[in-house]
Amino acid sequence: MNRDELKKILPHREPMLLIDEAVSNEDGTATAYYTVRGDEFFLQGHFPGNPIMPGVIQCEIMAQSACVLFAEAMREGGVLAVYTGIDKVRFRRMVKPGDKARIDVKPLRECPPLYTVHAELRVGDALCTSGDLSFAITRG
Repeated sequence: MNRDELKKILPHREPMLLIDEAVSNEDGTATAYYTVRGDEFFLQGHFPGNPIMPGVIQCEIMAQSACVLFAEAMREGGVLAVYTGIDKVRFRRMVKPGDKARIDVKPLRECPPLYTVHAELRVGDALCTSGDLSFAITRG
């Protein structure tokens, strides 16, 4: 899915649409990508002269990537995936302008409308961020 296709399942728009492309894998997982350009709003003050992607933005990127797993439900009008929990999140490496992040998401638990996934954000082979994210699929 490119950004236009992602907009069919995600309610996010610029500047909060934080994945560039995504794919739903045959094994039931999802993979998404985001290239840090350096001009993003969240880098403007974090930190001047040494821009680093905030951890909360990395969690948001993982959450948007997870929505690819819920694509069928998300295509219904008025449906949102909202956070219900963020657990076991660890930040291991800084993400900086020029980095191309790969986000891998796999389902852990499904009890509709509640879902839990494990997500990992990597730059190259380096694991930067990982954690378990929980969602409820709700009517907006």
